[in-house]
Amino acid sequence: MWEILWRGAAMGIGGTLFMDIWAIILHRAFGQSAANWGPVGRWFWHLPKGKVFHDSIAKAEPHANEVAIGWIAHYAVGILYGIILALIVPPGWFAAPTFLLPFVVGIVTVGAGWFLLQPGLGIGWAASKTPNPNKVRALNLVAHTIFALGMFVTALLIV
Repeated sequence: MWEILWRGAAMGIGGTLFMDIWAIILHRAFGQSAANWGPVGRWFWHLPKGKVFHDSIAKAEPHANEVAIGWIAHYAVGILYGIILALIVPPGWFAAPTFLLPFVVGIVTVGAGWFLLQPGLGIGWAASKTPNPNKVRALNLVAHTIFALGMFVTALLIV
C-alpha cells in the first residue's frame, strides 16, 4: 500500500507542477491572467464552517494566510488525484505506464472544478457567471490535460 501512496503522491505533485508551469507559460507568453490561489484558499478556509457555496468569494470573510492555504490545497488536491490514479491502474501499469488512464482521470477531475469549486467561488456552474465561460471551460480542459501529462511523465520517471 505504501508503494501505491508514494507513487500516487509523486504523480499528483508532478501533474500539479506541469499545470503550474503551463499557467506560467500562458501568463508570460499569451497574457493570460496569472494564477491566484487566494480565492481558493479563502474558499477552503470557509469549508469547515459549513459554507460551500458563496455568491462571491471576494465578499466572504478574508483570511490572512489564504494565498498559502490556496497553494497547499492546490497541491493537496493534486496529490489526492494522483493517489486515486495509483489506486485504479491495473497491476503492472507502473512497469509500462500509458497515457490513457491519467488522461481520463485528468478530464474527470475537471468536474470537481466545474460543479464544486467554481460554484463555491460564486462564478457559477462551469464558470457560467464569468464574462467568457466557454474560454474558461476550454482552459480548464487544457489545464487538466496538462495535469494528466504531468502525472504520466512522472509515472515514467518513477518506474
